[in-house]
Amino acid sequence: MSIRVGIYGYGNLGRGIESAIKQNPDMELVCVFTRRDPEKLTIATEGVKVCHVDKVTDYKDRIDVMILCGGSAKDLPTQTPDLAKMFCVVDSFDTHAKIPEHFARVDSAAAQHGNVAIISCGWDPGMFSLNRLYAEVILPEGKNYTFWGKGVSQGHSDAVRRIEGVADARQYTIPKTDALNSVRNAEEPLLTARDMHLRECFVVAKEGADLERIEKEIKEMPDYFADYDTIVHFISSEEMKRDHSGIPHGGFVIRTGATGADSSNNHVIEYSLKLDSNPEFTASVICAFARAAYKLQKKGELGCKTVFDIPPSLLSPKSPEELRKELL
Repeated sequence: MSIRVGIYGYGNLGRGIESAIKQNPDMELVCVFTRRDPEKLTIATEGVKVCHVDKVTDYKDRIDVMILCGGSAKDLPTQTPDLAKMFCVVDSFDTHAKIPEHFARVDSAAAQHGNVAIISCGWDPGMFSLNRLYAEVILPEGKNYTFWGKGVSQGHSDAVRRIEGVADARQYTIPKTDALNSVRNAEEPLLTARDMHLRECFVVAKEGADLERIEKEIKEMPDYFADYDTIVHFISSEEMKRDHSGIPHGGFVIRTGATGADSSNNHVIEYSLKLDSNPEFTASVICAFARAAYKLQKKGELGCKTVFDIPPSLLSPKSPEELRKELL
């Protein structure tokens, strides 16, 4: 029997989920839910219905796992606990500092209504989180470093687009080579945000806009650019479309540590990702954890989980016997 999946939200991530479902034969897309007019939304899967979010309650017993594709700032804090009352759910909530409170709300809702929820699935939080944990327990005497990029930061790009006089913008987060090499050489440097990453902005300005003011506002923007070395390029809309239409990303999780009676043997653990499409890769991670959510509920588990709580075998469609034979 296929795992019946619903997609709640059909932006970049929702389209990525739809594509990922097609690569997982044990999954079936049942419905896409949107806040837009369903009649005006065309999806890539023939025969699958598109419904307004107001109709989601009609599918309470027709969907095994609902995958939530909203934003972490305004959508998921309410959507995930609300929908966890009706479905097993998986989200990609990525505001690291607010994960504990998000977990608490979702856990209460899911447990009270007999469902399983898995939050913060993706590559960071998600795969990077797991690799930070694995590295830390293997090298208890050591230090973790996370570098992001080179890749498009969708949140930072949006912040630039909100500046008066900006028509479009892309912001790339780029690891600084000297800092990355120092970490890889097990030097365990003390690094600030400015030491670790460069921010590079490509901006299409509206006709007649004050370019000096726009650049100044970008570089002095608190919480986004003020703590970083930032480069601003003004380009045409044609250049933006030609050179910056994709959503690549990636990065590195590195832990350096020492072992031995006198801590004389140094070790470096590194996990890296290079992604042509941030949302499509995130979607692929989410689908694996959707399978785990389904299996957990079938085993009678309830409440909220994170990637730390999921046995790896539950992510795979293969049997334990197949995993031991093929991958162990």
